[in-house]
Amino acid sequence: MYLPTDKQIWVGTADSRKTPVYLRPDMANRHGLIAGATGTGKTVSLKVLAESFSDAGVPVFLVDIKGDVSGLIQPGVENKNVTERVTSMNIPDWHFSGFPVRFWDVYGEKGTPIRTTISDIGPDLLARIMELNDTQTAVLKLIFRIADDQQLLLIDVKDLRAMVQFVGDHAADFTTNYGHIATASIGAIQRAIINLEGAGGDIFFGEPELDVNDWFALTSDGRGMINLLHAVKLVQSPLLYSTFLLWMLSEIYEMLPEAGDLEKPKFVFFFDEAHLLFKDAPKALLDKVEQVVRLVRSKGVGIYFITQQPGDIPDTVLAQLGNKIQHALRAYTPNEQKAIKAAAQSFRENPAFDTETTLTELGTGEALVSFLDEKGTPSIVQRAVILPPQSFMGVADEATIQQMIRGNGLDAKYRLAVDNTSAFETLTEKQAQEAEAQRLAEEEAQRQKEAEKQAKEKEKEEAAAKKEAERQAKELQKAQEKLAAQKQKEKEKAEAKKEREKEKAAARRTKYVDRVVGNALSSIGRNLGSSILRGIFGTRKK
Repeated sequence: MYLPTDKQIWVGTADSRKTPVYLRPDMANRHGLIAGATGTGKTVSLKVLAESFSDAGVPVFLVDIKGDVSGLIQPGVENKNVTERVTSMNIPDWHFSGFPVRFWDVYGEKGTPIRTTISDIGPDLLARIMELNDTQTAVLKLIFRIADDQQLLLIDVKDLRAMVQFVGDHAADFTTNYGHIATASIGAIQRAIINLEGAGGDIFFGEPELDVNDWFALTSDGRGMINLLHAVKLVQSPLLYSTFLLWMLSEIYEMLPEAGDLEKPKFVFFFDEAHLLFKDAPKALLDKVEQVVRLVRSKGVGIYFITQQPGDIPDTVLAQLGNKIQHALRAYTPNEQKAIKAAAQSFRENPAFDTETTLTELGTGEALVSFLDEKGTPSIVQRAVILPPQSFMGVADEATIQQMIRGNGLDAKYRLAVDNTSAFETLTEKQAQEAEAQRLAEEEAQRQKEAEKQAKEKEKEEAAAKKEAERQAKELQKAQEKLAAQKQKEKEKAEAKKEREKEKAAARRTKYVDRVVGNALSSIGRNLGSSILRGIFGTRKK
């Protein structure tokens, strides 16, 4: 309960003397812790602080893990326990009240959607969500660097997938400037993107991106707006849940200027299930969280971690939490006993009771409380009964919640996703251009190949034609030579025939002459012979 006159937040009353225990708003940005076992009253303490900050004009962000904090929008109802507590604590002017709440939901189901871009969340947080190892994280950082150098916007998951595919396809081209990009790492990142989509990354990453300035809102009567993140579904993906909170804290840190000492915080965060922020986080990320927690208070922001065991939070962060509300712890195991002892030792001792023993004896709604005084020094620990919330302790009805969501002017701003031109579209167009260029090149190569083929065929045809012409020329020459030879032969034959005929004629003439001469001679001879014979034989006629 915020007391404007005293400028203090009344959180509870200590012991039987009913001494009020106050949280100083000017020390509220020194961060805080609400811890305790399940069922010990952490949610009550959370609501009391959130209501008080809202009344003090401080915007608040808190996470509704179980879906039971939505009752903040409705006034509480009278019941025996609340009446008895109000009476015993002597709370003046007590009244039930609802508070200004804006409902948010990463999935857009139980509140206004919250989105951020792949580029904005960065490779380190993204690698954590995707559970990449060191080598794969290094490759993812190279992919982000290449996207920046080529002015490719990474907005949503399809942009990331397209960029990873692009780098994988052109890995050899990037080796000289960026180093070796292993194909195995590209494949692992692509598989992790599928898991990221399954966890809701396809919904969380996109535009319009959340402007955290919208959370720094006051109502017309000066109360701080309570920004309630419905995280019942989101917390089922612990890495996405914790990374979302880390991103949001980093956004606030980057956005706000230095503020110095203020009368009250500019903004207060309540991080439920705080152990998820640090579980399995790499050292580099833990160092980043520690740095942000240490420095963000100078910008007027208070962070309150809510968890079961203080030991869930690293010592370097725990040491910076000056305002503590420690509900009961259980000591069933040796580890739990050690945790109780460590929690007790973190308080400034009160001689009136044994802190370690008291931690196991606290009832529901009771807590060990230690806040910072005006000098920033932790006060002596006190056993206190926490005030009851003024709002409804339970779940608001669905119709009222939906009415509040629709009535939130920011819902129209963030409800519908916008798919602006980014890496996916650019690379898809580039890929289409490359494909078209490849197609044209292939067509040109095919035409060139066809031209070469035709040229070769023409050359072959010409060679064949030449060869055929040469063959025909040879055949013609051969035919001509044959014909000439034949003519020559016929000529020679004719001449030979003519010569033979001449010879025959000469022979005939000779024969004729011979015959004539022979006949003549024969006749002469016969006559001569006869004369001779007759002369011999004396028969010659006289």
